Amino acid sequence: MGQEVNYSELLYEGKAKKIFKTPEKEVFFLEFKDSLTAFNALKKGSFENKGIVNRDIAALVFDYLEQHGVKSHYLKKEKHNGMLVKKVEIIPFEVVVRNVLAGSTAKKLGLEEGTPLSEPLVEFYFKKDELNDPFVSEEQMRIIYKISEKDISLLCELALMINQGLKELFHRIDIELIDFKVEFGKDLQGQILLADEITPDCCRLWDVKTKEKLDKDRFRRDLGQVKESYEQVLARLQKLNIRKG
Repeated sequence: MGQEVNYSELLYEGKAKKIFKTPEKEVFFLEFKDSLTAFNALKKGSFENKGIVNRDIAALVFDYLEQHGVKSHYLKKEKHNGMLVKKVEIIPFEVVVRNVLAGSTAKKLGLEEGTPLSEPLVEFYFKKDELNDPFVSEEQMRIIYKISEKDISLLCELALMINQGLKELFHRIDIELIDFKVEFGKDLQGQILLADEITPDCCRLWDVKTKEKLDKDRFRRDLGQVKESYEQVLARLQKLNIRKG
């Protein structure tokens, strides 16, 4: 057995993850933290082994999406709460897909939470904590931020592919995908890949039968049972026996 690699050179630390250099130029080590944040980190918390649970959920989801034509930065699980990922330059826009209105969007529009949409809605938000990640239109992305129409179109196409894959995946375990946000990055060859994570931190997931929330809204709204809900999502996914593609 080879000697375990010590990832000590920290490149970036965010609210939920750390990124470290590895001996390989095109590979990073992504470590999932136990921390929980909401409202742009104004509310903070944690639970034991959250990093492990979210890493395992993300790995299963990335494997499933890979089998359904969506390429990501994910390479393999590493250590107890991390993964090796391809080095990418993050595109500074969060892509949000909504199937059902919930949270602040439902409130802003004066509609009841749980209102289904006739088709998935794709939205973009500029990644800037000090600005509270503002909504931006596709025209603003093109004209102000100089994102090409081709890349904008591809981001929309990939987001909808991910949405379809996730809806099918979660439906198999009696979970409804309400909405989610994802990030993308370009690898050294210029290919756009799904990056960051897909976990209950960045998805709204409701039990199909009970409508019980199984995501970070339990933390945002002080509903309790946060750890148990995340663990329940992982346990249901593990029953599917998803294999790495």
